[in-house]
Amino acid sequence: MRGVAVAAIALTSVMTMAACAKDSGGGSNNSNTGSGAACEFATPPTAPATSNTSSAAGDKVDGSALKVGLAYDIGGRGDASFNDSAAAGLDKALTDMGIKKENTRELSAAPNEDEAAKQTRLRQLASEGFNPIIGVGFAYAESMKLVAAEFPNVKFALVDSAVEGATNVTPLLFAEQEGSYLAGVIAAYQSKKCHVGFVGGVEIPLIQKFEAGYFQGAKAAAPKIQIEKKYITPAGDFTGFQDAPKGQEAAKGQIDKGADVIYQAAGASGKGIFSAAKQGGVLAIGVDSDQYNQATVADTKDVIVSSMLKRVDVAVYDYIRAVAKNDLASLPKVFDLKVNGVGYATSGGKIDAKLQGILEGYKAQIIEGKIKVADKP
Repeated sequence: MRGVAVAAIALTSVMTMAACAKDSGGGSNNSNTGSGAACEFATPPTAPATSNTSSAAGDKVDGSALKVGLAYDIGGRGDASFNDSAAAGLDKALTDMGIKKENTRELSAAPNEDEAAKQTRLRQLASEGFNPIIGVGFAYAESMKLVAAEFPNVKFALVDSAVEGATNVTPLLFAEQEGSYLAGVIAAYQSKKCHVGFVGGVEIPLIQKFEAGYFQGAKAAAPKIQIEKKYITPAGDFTGFQDAPKGQEAAKGQIDKGADVIYQAAGASGKGIFSAAKQGGVLAIGVDSDQYNQATVADTKDVIVSSMLKRVDVAVYDYIRAVAKNDLASLPKVFDLKVNGVGYATSGGKIDAKLQGILEGYKAQIIEGKIKVADKP
């Protein structure tokens, strides 16, 4: 029996290495053949004895002199996702740094608006004396390049993109693929049929980072897993981030094919994806913020097994803090697993101690560089 066990372990290791060699981190899953039964798992890495992520406590900072402007992407505060995470960072800055509520301004984008509208929004904030100004989303890149040049003494930050040559614009970038890798591991372990799905809001390189990491993590955990994928809208049509009915339709299509865990990276459209999961009796994985605790999706939170945390709140808070200290150089180049810029949520109690140990093992190997997570499908 001992010899059989040793042989089985060796075979599992070979299968795992083969799977990793074939895995590019995304793409079509047509070669997979889900069996409708629980996954056969690869041997997971061992969890570290202690956490090896950095922590940033820091000294008390006075930001009472700041006037902070936030230009949200479509959906604004209340989207239960990306924008709400940015809002949480601002709220924490108000509490911790003594920033007055009347010295903040929040403006939101409309779906498929033109560049002139974005420029007007940024220009309005700068003209009214707000400094710093944070653009929440890569959609502000072109407008910020123009407006930042008009206001060289105003400090700007841009979430998810950089503005080449603009010394007064700080990029706030994330390793979404690393957090999505862990979401893929979660999906594999939570699936009863070894068949999961991914719904993206808009098919653009940023959201493909989520797809790539998710596919790679799911396949690393369970090499034979079957994965569905669907984007709500193509590149250029940003309504995919704010169309709950289409999100629900996309998720239902995957559930009808047999997927029983759906990971969504779709902004406010995620509300529809959660609804489809609840109606279909399956599970879902949220994105950006801890969506189990978001009031706007409270009626479907029982299906949310976890959320991939893209800590826009941390980036916004840390940026405001760095401005208050006049120390922008202290910010990380990328908010990744190592600096807790991405991660996973355990709210709701569906991530038990065993699975958390598995996740921490994969997380440690990513941080150590032993696992390279692709950022493209």
